[in-house]
This record gives sequence, C-alpha cells and structure tokens, in this order.
Amino acid sequence: MKVTVTEVTKSFGGTPVLIGCSLVVEEGQLVAVLGPSGCGKTTLLRIVAGFERADAGAVTIGDRVVTGLPPEKRGVGIVPQEAALFPHLTVARNVGFGLPRGSRDRVAECLELVGLAGFGERMPHELSGGQQQRVALARALAPKPGVVLLDEPFNALDRSLRVSVRDDVRAALKRAGATAVLVTHDQEEALSMADTVAVMREGRIVQKGTPASVYAAPHDLGVATFIGEAVVLQAHAAGGIASCALGDLPHHANGADGPGHVALRPEQFELSERDTGVNGRVERVEFFGHDAAVTVRLDSGTTIRARTRGDMPYRPGKRIGVTVQGKILFYPV
Repeated sequence: MKVTVTEVTKSFGGTPVLIGCSLVVEEGQLVAVLGPSGCGKTTLLRIVAGFERADAGAVTIGDRVVTGLPPEKRGVGIVPQEAALFPHLTVARNVGFGLPRGSRDRVAECLELVGLAGFGERMPHELSGGQQQRVALARALAPKPGVVLLDEPFNALDRSLRVSVRDDVRAALKRAGATAVLVTHDQEEALSMADTVAVMREGRIVQKGTPASVYAAPHDLGVATFIGEAVVLQAHAAGGIASCALGDLPHHANGADGPGHVALRPEQFELSERDTGVNGRVERVEFFGHDAAVTVRLDSGTTIRARTRGDMPYRPGKRIGVTVQGKILFYPV
C-alpha cells in the first residue's frame, strides 16, 4: 500500500523533532529514510506505526487516514533493531504469534520467503543473529500487512553478516511485493537496499530520489558530505568553471558564479607517477583489499583522499600527480 506522510510535526518537551515532515512511499517500493542520530527518523517511523502521536499533520496508508488509530488498526508490520523473538517459542510459533489458529501454511510460506524453510521447530537460541533477524521479518510479513517498517534492523550484526542479511531481507520484501520503509544512519545500507532514499536532517526531509541521483547530485553541501565520502575545497566559479586547489574544473551547478565550495568524490581522483601540474606526496595508504584509500598532501598544502585499485603501487612518501575525472559539485555561499 502507498504511504503518505503530510506536514507532520512533533516536539518532545518543547524541543522540535519533526518540522513539517512530508514523505510519499509508492506501493511496492522500499524507501530508506537516511540521517544521522537525532535527526528525527525513528520518531517519524514510530508515528507511521502509531507508537507516537503527531502534534500536527497526517499519515495515510492506502486510502485510509490512519492518524490517531492505534498500531493494531494500521495494518503495518514492524522489524525492530533486534529480533526480539520469544525465547520460549519455536521459530514457527514466533512467526505465527497473533495469527488465527490453522495458519501453519502461512507460517511455512513466510519462512520459505525469508530462506528459512525447515527451521520451524528450532528455538531462537539455535539460530545465528542473521537468521533471527530473518525470523523477525517473517513474523512481520505473516499477517500480510500493507506496509513493513524496519527500524535499523541490522545494527546488531557484524559487518560481513550485515551485508548478506540485508540482501536476503531486500529479496524477501521484493518477493512479497511489500511496501517498506527502512530507517538507517548507514549510507551504504541505504544506497544498496533502497529504491528511493530520503535524506533527513534536523526534522526535515531535505532530499529524496534514487540512490544514484542523490549520490551524484546532492541538493546541498550537507547532503554531499553525508552521502558517501567527499573532499571539500574552497573555490570560485565563473562560466561553468570552478577554480580551486586542484585547478580549473568544470562543475554541475549551471549558472552559479562567485565564491563557494566544491565537493569531489574520492573515486574522481586519478593518481599517476607523471607530472600533471597538480602534484603532491602520498601521506597514507589504507588498504581494503578490493581498493585502497590514498591520502595525498598537495604541494599547495591541501590534503585530499583518493580511492584507487587495491594493487596500485603507491606508498607513503611517493611523489605523484593528481587529475580529476568528470564534472565536480559546486555550491555557492
């Protein structure tokens, strides 16, 4: 079902948490609400779920205005930060909790949906953290809710497990045709899982779009530095060219002239052993296997952080040249 949040406001003890917050989640979409701690994203999720009452504004699920309805009347499923399974119940009984008698087929269907067919008679303590989280998803899907809300559900998992579990969860949601809202502070998680990313800051949605569009064209410098890594430099723009410590570079902000800042993604830097006119010395190399982050101090005194292939032969102290690939982002002041 489609979810529409319209001009929702919420304060706690006189402190505004949500300020005219609006969001539309189309039917069948997975939308990630992405923002730092304290930006209001969990409060927004709790208002959609019915656990908190908005001070103003409306929440619509499908064609029903659910503002003021209790959670059990809203037709939403919740996947919490931790699986929160009943330790004394089997997996099947956890999934079927609250369903009418004779729902064995639905329980089995949901377990198969999340890749846990045959696990019904196990106890929660016999499962890994990732399996427990998938049981929590199966439990949320079992009543066939119109909307599934996921509240930072992968936080308790280690990094390697987190990647595989979120892939499994996304696949299960798509197979179920569910409309889902994921709340997270993890940029990689939001960009890799969601159909649409809604960036939240200080109680407002400041940008919404596909993961690729939000990453490539951030609305402002704050979004640019929050969504992925960015090197920010002072600059002056004129005629579509931004002049900065890296030279004169074409930028995306058509018609924006004057002083400002440029933002460059680390993957835009190309390093070489030749003199490119912008040169420097390698200060640090962080090896990640598939790639590496190379910190370079330019002759001008500016420091940048570039991403390269993991097998590139750069070592601290090495002199290198730096060029920039593609257009950069420019934000006037």
